[in-house]
Amino acid sequence: MSSLIAATRFSVLDRSRTREGKDGPEALRATVDLARELEGLGYHRFWVSEHHSVPGVAGSAPTVLAAAVAAATRTIRVGTGGVMLPNHQPMVVAEQFGVLESLFPGRIDMGLGRSVGFTDGIRRALGRDKKDADDFAGQLAELLGWFTGRQTAHPQVHARPAEGLRVPPYVLATGEGAAIAAAAGLPLVIGDLKGRAKVVAAIERYRADFRPSVWSQEPYVVVAGTVAVAETEEEAARLLMPEAWSLAYSRTQGVFPPLAPPERIEGLTMTDRQREFYESALRGHIHGTEEQVRDALEKAVKETAADEIMVTTSTYDRAALRDSYAGLARVAGLTGAHA
Repeated sequence: MSSLIAATRFSVLDRSRTREGKDGPEALRATVDLARELEGLGYHRFWVSEHHSVPGVAGSAPTVLAAAVAAATRTIRVGTGGVMLPNHQPMVVAEQFGVLESLFPGRIDMGLGRSVGFTDGIRRALGRDKKDADDFAGQLAELLGWFTGRQTAHPQVHARPAEGLRVPPYVLATGEGAAIAAAAGLPLVIGDLKGRAKVVAAIERYRADFRPSVWSQEPYVVVAGTVAVAETEEEAARLLMPEAWSLAYSRTQGVFPPLAPPERIEGLTMTDRQREFYESALRGHIHGTEEQVRDALEKAVKETAADEIMVTTSTYDRAALRDSYAGLARVAGLTGAHA
């Protein structure tokens, strides 16, 4: 095993993707089951996501789902990737994470993003607008102030039980959002492994501009992306097909659908535009045999100087997904990977 990979933490973000013929409740239960399995393999942390009114994603309430995951596990860190702060009042977010940290002390992460609802209708239903994402830095500062007791937006108001607790915050960012993480002195979660040059440039700026804070004295970089491991490169490539087609469909139809099995995707008649999006979505991910993935990961970690890799893989076949994570655990030399 590479010493570079051995020094890198490996974690997972699961988006509770739905499958054709299966419902949202089943997807949520599968997320909890997966967290238990990944804890046994030795992964460092397990995060869940926030999506609203998306047919292909069941996870709409990440702090609620994180509570279920934390209750079903014992040692793995649990968090959100992320709570989309512009969708919520910072005080309420602080209270939710305060409750989580109180119930599961020392295991909770607070991953925070700046996205708002996917469509105008969703944003209206959430009581938000596109411009609400423009003040993410201010919302972030207020949220952290509820924990330190130094927020000034609402004098004499306190977020209980958050005040005085230290729930590690992480900023989910594209290149531009990395500047917010650096200025706030917070760890950065950035993706993905496909657009390597852009990611590397953003990470370099983040490290150069990082200002130490009470939350983090040094820069910390988590690089997120898809990793698929199988017995052959061809089998690993098939794991990528359901998500690639879902993305292509959403880009041309405006709806992000449940994951379809590869054999159905192979029989589809795609428009030229769909085919272009589909083939683009298949390219650039780390996939292959354990040896191939080991070599690709070593290159990725060397280029990004990542402290941690957060794997975001989704596919139709849950058994194949579990096998992929087991193979990756062996590549990374995780505790429990050979049990």
